[in-house]
Amino acid sequence: MAGRFLLTHDVSDLCIGKPALRWLPPSSTVAHAVAELDGQGPDACVAVWDGTGTAAVAGRVRMSDVALFLCADGNLASPAAALQASLADLLAANNAPPVRCVQPHVSVLEAVDALLGGAQCLVVPIQDNRRLGALEAGVTMMCWLTVEDVVRFFLGSVALFSSTASRPVSDLGVVSPALSVAATDSALSAVAPLLRTASIAVVSGGRIEGEISPSTLCPFDPSLAAAAFATLTAGELASFIDCAPTTREAALRVVRSRLRRRKLHGMLDLLDGHDDLSSPSSLSSSSSPFSSSSSDNDDEAAYSRTAVAHRVTQVWVLGDEDELVGVVGFLDVLRVLRRHLLHTPPAHV
Repeated sequence: MAGRFLLTHDVSDLCIGKPALRWLPPSSTVAHAVAELDGQGPDACVAVWDGTGTAAVAGRVRMSDVALFLCADGNLASPAAALQASLADLLAANNAPPVRCVQPHVSVLEAVDALLGGAQCLVVPIQDNRRLGALEAGVTMMCWLTVEDVVRFFLGSVALFSSTASRPVSDLGVVSPALSVAATDSALSAVAPLLRTASIAVVSGGRIEGEISPSTLCPFDPSLAAAAFATLTAGELASFIDCAPTTREAALRVVRSRLRRRKLHGMLDLLDGHDDLSSPSSLSSSSSPFSSSSSDNDDEAAYSRTAVAHRVTQVWVLGDEDELVGVVGFLDVLRVLRRHLLHTPPAHV
């Protein structure tokens, strides 16, 4: 009955209209990936692939992955050298989760199980001769399939899940422990958790004050994001991400001042070599704890408030006193929907 929903649709139904993925070989440098992604939007990513076969896609890289790579030990002191590292080195250093290739004719159930089994995202071969242009007809292209794509597909048939959707998340068992850092901790303390999860809560006194996630980092030049990690507290970084471009200019002065103080001259040179780092068009806010009149000596007291925004792949769960209880992510949602439809545990992939 309802379980047949997963078995009567195949993965190709989820790939309709999706563009072919962009890719670079593993030997390409991190700088090549930055150039490929520049101007492509906050959700842009590039596949690390040698072009020989669909099963050989080693991973995917976004601007946020580059920023986190620049925060690794040694790379902050020599960011220019880090940008010349290979994409294979970046994937290894970031311990990036694997991608999984699935054929377009397999069931949506197999796609769900692959994601629940640990795949970061899926690669699906596609063939659309109308989009090949001058390329030889029949050439195989590929597209990305993410957990968000699968959840959206399920939402198209939300009536199947009405009994589940009306129940509290606490009853469904989908609330997971939230990874968090204190607002006063160094932002660098959030790097390792960000390599394993979609978002980090920034908390003060048990209450959430902001968040840091790969999605919120993607619109920024990775050099700027890495410099912010190196110099700001977690609370300051969350504020920096969410503040308006005009107030971000003041924050940049703080970042540069601290880079000089900590003798991170390579990162400072990299920042000074880029134009307009402070105004990604997709981020703005009507207020910010960064003040254009603040000096580096009194800025510590100025960053106490942040806004929780950019809910992309998970949402925070708060208790009666607004304390942080846990988090519900898209994978948690997929797991519940699969159980609802099939009433069986997912297969290990």
